[in-house]
Amino acid sequence: MTAPARRRLLVVFGTRPEAIKMAPLVLALRAVPRWETRVAVTAQHREMLDQVLQIFGLRPDYDLDLMRPGQTLQDITVGALTGLLDVLDDWTPDVVLVHGDTTTTFAAALAAFYRKVAVGHVEAGLRTYDKYAPYPEEMNRQLTGVLADYHFAPTERAAEALRRENKPPERIFITGNTVIDALKTTVRSDFHHPVLKAVGDRRMLLLTAHRRENWGAPLRRIFRAVRRIVDAFGDVAVVYPVHPNPVVREAAEAVLGDHPRMHLIPPLDVIAFHNVMARAHLILTDSGGIQEEAPSLGKPVLVLRDVTERPEGVAFGVLKLVGTDEARIEAAVRTLLTDEAAYRAMATAVNPYGDGRASERIVAALRYAFGEAPEPPPPFRPVRSRNVHR
Repeated sequence: MTAPARRRLLVVFGTRPEAIKMAPLVLALRAVPRWETRVAVTAQHREMLDQVLQIFGLRPDYDLDLMRPGQTLQDITVGALTGLLDVLDDWTPDVVLVHGDTTTTFAAALAAFYRKVAVGHVEAGLRTYDKYAPYPEEMNRQLTGVLADYHFAPTERAAEALRRENKPPERIFITGNTVIDALKTTVRSDFHHPVLKAVGDRRMLLLTAHRRENWGAPLRRIFRAVRRIVDAFGDVAVVYPVHPNPVVREAAEAVLGDHPRMHLIPPLDVIAFHNVMARAHLILTDSGGIQEEAPSLGKPVLVLRDVTERPEGVAFGVLKLVGTDEARIEAAVRTLLTDEAAYRAMATAVNPYGDGRASERIVAALRYAFGEAPEPPPPFRPVRSRNVHR
């Protein structure tokens, strides 16, 4: 049998969540003999991205350094597209790997298309079919899916969405989500942090809220509901790593900033955030990634959105959509704080999003696509047993 050909792969990402999810994959790709894997970052987020790169020991081969104060979506799109075309002209890979739904992801897929380079889409197939919810992520993901050659769907539901869109079934691989791979290396039993000391023995609510569609009145409704909960339950404290965007920060400080059991802190690096999340009592979030991570830690999640492109968690009972209605948020939190059976039902359900082997499956799928393996990897299937990260 002849030796496999040398392969060149380019992994592109630009934000902190992408970096967390792609770092385990980069490490897995770089362990494959005769594959050369390079990393290009747009730095759509700068400081938060750099934290993740440092933690995972990744040094980008190309850094576009796009982040500017007040940058718009069109600024990011044009800058990423132009810069990544230059990268592809400098070093032509066999495949460009992108992740999820960011503006960087769409721009990278478009750049690869212009240079006739194959695209592999990690975390493919998530859909709401509402072009403005989440915005701009839903259309970034759909447009990337149109350009992609290989679709690495985290779940069967995501794969089915791709089949309905007439993506070639032989190009769809069900892998689980790479963020669960990252959790295996970040959650530690001996973790310490000043905010955990400040919370003490109180039940911690971990809050994250920053999405564009929630700016303005929705954010203020969320914050008012959270404040009423903390006022009503003396044994509850809130930890809120506040997104640096001034729109979010100013609203948070106005509604929550003067309460002694509201801990508004700067964004946490990935290790600190995963470990704070592991010690939370429950989580309120409008983030997509947290919906996937928290079930592996046995944490109920109240999703501060009206729709989610991750409905598996709702179906499995680990997520509950509460939107941004003040009364609905307050009622849902009260239930989980006072009804032990309701809390336990959400905290002990299976994680439908992954088992920590997604990167391994993506590597195996690429080997199959490259003709280096005779069969594709077996698909990820959730196992209905207690999760291992609790």
